[in-house]
Amino acid sequence: MAETIRMPAIFFGHGSPMNALEDNRYTKAWRGFAERFPRPQAILAISAHWTTYGIGVTAMAAPPTIHDFGGFPQALFDMQYPAPGDPALAAKIADHLAPLPVQLDQQWGLDHGTWSVLIKAYPAADIPVLQLSLDMNQPAAFHFELGKKLAALREQGVMLIGSGNVVHNLRRMDPRSSGYDWAIRFNDAMRQAMLDGDFDQIVNYQTLGQDASLSVPTSEHFLPLLYVLGAKSADDKLEIATEGMELGAISMMSVLVS
Repeated sequence: MAETIRMPAIFFGHGSPMNALEDNRYTKAWRGFAERFPRPQAILAISAHWTTYGIGVTAMAAPPTIHDFGGFPQALFDMQYPAPGDPALAAKIADHLAPLPVQLDQQWGLDHGTWSVLIKAYPAADIPVLQLSLDMNQPAAFHFELGKKLAALREQGVMLIGSGNVVHNLRRMDPRSSGYDWAIRFNDAMRQAMLDGDFDQIVNYQTLGQDASLSVPTSEHFLPLLYVLGAKSADDKLEIATEGMELGAISMMSVLVS
């Protein structure tokens, strides 16, 4: 009987949608993730850009590419990521998360939090991709615990990815800044907590006061990280795979659990 290989869980600091068009140190690292690991049977993505009240999972056979942004070049709107869906896996995930109610969604698709990174990691778009929504009714601890529930999928050929940013404050972006002091302090604190295995500090990130409130003014870009950390097994390694602070207030830290 062939041994099942545990798929990694990866948090992508996705930054600007323009990364989908560009070739830079972040996108090179994303491509490197695909080269390091066996091909997954499917990918389950938790993106900052699908927020709901309740939990949904995309359940269509052919999820559309969603261009959920504005003010970018036409070339970005022309990009498509025609990965198939997997309705049977969506139903399996809903069953796995029971008794939590999970809606089998037929409307959403793949938003740029998902496709802008996968177009670099798996450009052929030939691996089934599903998205799980962020239930904004729930506290951070809920999302971490949901990551624990999803960890079993990694043993079944499913790569789990989260896509967001540890620091994400669009109102404070400044092209002249290499990183605000508060952004650097918060990013450093989260990195150290991850390396120390102190996930309680990350779940309770708001205890870091003003650094946290400025770095995470709204939680949707931070929460996908908690799924990846929740899915970490005791014998997994955690690696800070990419680093960088863009426009003073966007952390490009990506985290690999394998």
